Amino acid sequence: MKYLRVISDQTGPQGMYGILTGQEIQLLDDTPLSKSAKETGVAFPLREVKVFLPPVEVPNIVALGQNYVGHAIESKLEPPTAPVIFLKSTSSLTGHLNPIVLPAEAPSQVDYEAELTVVIGKRCKHVPLEKTKDVIFGYTCGHDVSARDCQIKFDRQWARGKSFDTFTPMGPVIETELNPENLRIQLRLNGKTMQDGRTGDLIFSVFSLVSYLSRQMTLLPGTLIMTGTPSGIGFTRTPQIFLKPGDRVEVEIEGIGVLENSVVMEEVHG
Repeated sequence: MKYLRVISDQTGPQGMYGILTGQEIQLLDDTPLSKSAKETGVAFPLREVKVFLPPVEVPNIVALGQNYVGHAIESKLEPPTAPVIFLKSTSSLTGHLNPIVLPAEAPSQVDYEAELTVVIGKRCKHVPLEKTKDVIFGYTCGHDVSARDCQIKFDRQWARGKSFDTFTPMGPVIETELNPENLRIQLRLNGKTMQDGRTGDLIFSVFSLVSYLSRQMTLLPGTLIMTGTPSGIGFTRTPQIFLKPGDRVEVEIEGIGVLENSVVMEEVHG
């Protein structure tokens, strides 16, 4: 089943959750993570959506670095022997068709990273590997936008460079009926394929990551786990390729759909 969160004339300005069936949205009265969520009886065409919100309200964003061998090699790093964990600010979230804003603070080396993203469905801790499916609600398309100069040259850590506003596009839907073990994942920049991999090439699989992370921290409902990006990022290319105003970026993951965002420059007033 595909769930999403949108603003339309039928939802009010705060938006509502819904079920997407074909080209129609059936609104829900609560988050689908709630066992009490029910259909409201209000439905409308997908084309009437005014704003796509991130498809879940998020307490934490946990991300994985260097989780594809090809990406580790292109970054001139040894493949990790344990998951490389970092956190992204929840204020970096944005939705499908909303712009990625190049920050005035660091606009010149902003890179792209397509990522399969796990949505945790229930509070959990110390989850055995064989029970990880029980705590996963579903999967969505994620984009780990990264200011490489902040990440590598200035800060030499990842928090700021990956947490600017709009640096975590997510959506457009959460797909609950999906086997994540060998999905095709692509990123296109202005129609050109830049990344093309499969989740079967993950160093640490989706299920092993959920179990591992649950041993490090309590995973709350709505937590996003970004599982890493395949090779093809702009920073390692010759010449390097970075996002610029007017660009259009698409993340496509088999079985989920396409997350699309344009790129604009931040406007600073005063």
